Amino acid sequence: MSKILELEALVQELHVLQHNGTRVVFTNGCFDILHVGHVRYLTAARAKGDLLVVGLNSDESVKLIKGKKRPIVSQEQRAEVLISLECVDYVTIFDEADPLNLIQTIKPDVLVKGADWAEKDIIGADFVKANGGKVKRISVVPDASTTDIIQKIIQKYN
Repeated sequence: MSKILELEALVQELHVLQHNGTRVVFTNGCFDILHVGHVRYLTAARAKGDLLVVGLNSDESVKLIKGKKRPIVSQEQRAEVLISLECVDYVTIFDEADPLNLIQTIKPDVLVKGADWAEKDIIGADFVKANGGKVKRISVVPDASTTDIIQKIIQKYN
């Protein structure tokens, strides 16, 4: 069975697992060019519960957030790379600019974002806490971002 699921199938899967006491961790992002910062972040996120669900921004939502030149890597390829990581249990792709609908539908036990986000600015934090869940912020790796990688490539080849 694929671990890249449409939201409806994911919710059915998670309902059974959560009913049996599994603590579901959720995070989201573009994960355009996977790098060490992503790997460390996802590994740390997974350690906050029993399984990790990644909400992956679709190609269209990445364009809304990052601009028309992004993503570099297609959503299908980004999802395949993410799900190959030992720390990632499920991936679901979403089209919205933010993950609020996903969070409200999945109802994770733990919501994770990078420490570069203030908790008050984390989308879905209030919902998760109101439903008995926790919000965790994870340190980011300095100088490790997709934007930095793209800039380095441009500088090297111009």
